Amino acid sequence: DVWPAGIGRRLGAMLYDGFLVMAIWIAVTVAHLAFFRFVLGQTAEEIGTTAFDIWSLRLMLLFFVTLFFVYSWRRGGMTLGMQAWRLRVQTLDGHAITLKQSLIRCATAWLSLAAFGIGYWWVLFDGQRRSWPDIASKTETVVLPKK
Repeated sequence: DVWPAGIGRRLGAMLYDGFLVMAIWIAVTVAHLAFFRFVLGQTAEEIGTTAFDIWSLRLMLLFFVTLFFVYSWRRGGMTLGMQAWRLRVQTLDGHAITLKQSLIRCATAWLSLAAFGIGYWWVLFDGQRRSWPDIASKTETVVLPKK
């Protein structure tokens, strides 16, 4: 039997996943810099001085972090941080979420964080313990029982 996840477990999973996101960002940034330096032949001083350099990196960071979350949620309903806290994202009837739901969750998660985390603190005020990403994507984040 599963039950809705509270704020503590969600924040714990977000902290763990935050470390993974930082690792992804470091790897993507290194690859981006190497490409501009060694493939395009820019000098170290030139890298990051044009709008293209800056926006291409930002879009790559966003793409790969979104890919991480979408892949994790579609594969098993959980990221590594969520596994550690026994959390799973699922449809309201307990199935794996769709690609569309995953993308909606990602977009709403960014908005929730940009609003000073209000979208996640919403769990404290919602009778069903739903965050903005849960509500927008018509999914739920549940706690799995101990094995």
